[in-house]
Amino acid sequence: MESIPLREAGHEWVLVRPLHVVTGPPSSLALINRLQSRYIVADFTLRLIGTGNAFVPDGRLHSNLLIDDSILIDAPPTTLVALRNAGISPAAINHLLITHWHGDHIFGFPFLMLERRFISDPDAERSLHVHTRRGGSGLLGQLCHLAFPGNVEHMLDGRVTWHDEEEGVAGNGGQWKYIRFEVKHEPLVFPYGYRLEHKTGFTLCHFGDTGPCSAVSEHAATSDLVILEAGVPDGVHGSGHHTPSDVISLAVESPSTQFILTHCFWSAEGDDERVPVFPENVIVAQDGWSFK
Repeated sequence: MESIPLREAGHEWVLVRPLHVVTGPPSSLALINRLQSRYIVADFTLRLIGTGNAFVPDGRLHSNLLIDDSILIDAPPTTLVALRNAGISPAAINHLLITHWHGDHIFGFPFLMLERRFISDPDAERSLHVHTRRGGSGLLGQLCHLAFPGNVEHMLDGRVTWHDEEEGVAGNGGQWKYIRFEVKHEPLVFPYGYRLEHKTGFTLCHFGDTGPCSAVSEHAATSDLVILEAGVPDGVHGSGHHTPSDVISLAVESPSTQFILTHCFWSAEGDDERVPVFPENVIVAQDGWSFK
């Protein structure tokens, strides 16, 4: 397939190919230039529907990634708002991949299920496949009971299919296969990252919340695209998060990998002196970005 050169269009860039349109702010032109050939052969959609950390900085909802408008990574408290902003029905979500148990990554699950029960899927026509570590079904069921006693937890068995294997498939037709691996965060919340490989061979890694560790370095070096958190500023040690300096070090170690930063500690509105200039293979995400 022959690509069409990039052109700027007002405050957006647009990359047009047969059946492929990608839009975003001008600062992300570099991302598309680097990944242009990969998008020619890999037919999928990524939406960064939330890019903030637990404190929800101005202009950012909680970190949330949507793949192919049907695979959701984590279910933070702002999930329903993020899906609504993206124009995606909660009933369209077929697969949910959980990275760990902190509230800013799972406390939206009861609301997601409540909405599906009463609004977008009242006849229970759609099953949700939830991928999590062993014991996840019990924890998420308890969370639903605490949030909406009698309304949600009793209907999970008929609406949710649980998967606790460390390897699996996701997406309509199993277009993505994944492995789940441990990362470096608070041990009590069982932190994991996901390596997803598209049927075309395109590899995407989402590390959830993590500080620098061997698993992150190894998977980043062999991935096409990495969704990486930048949850705390420099000087915050032992947090189980990446600082801007950590991000720079990892990007330099893996120059052929493209990084998109999410779970950001800084506002999306205006400059922040704590945020440095990142290497060219690092892009700072904004809520609402989509890649098709």
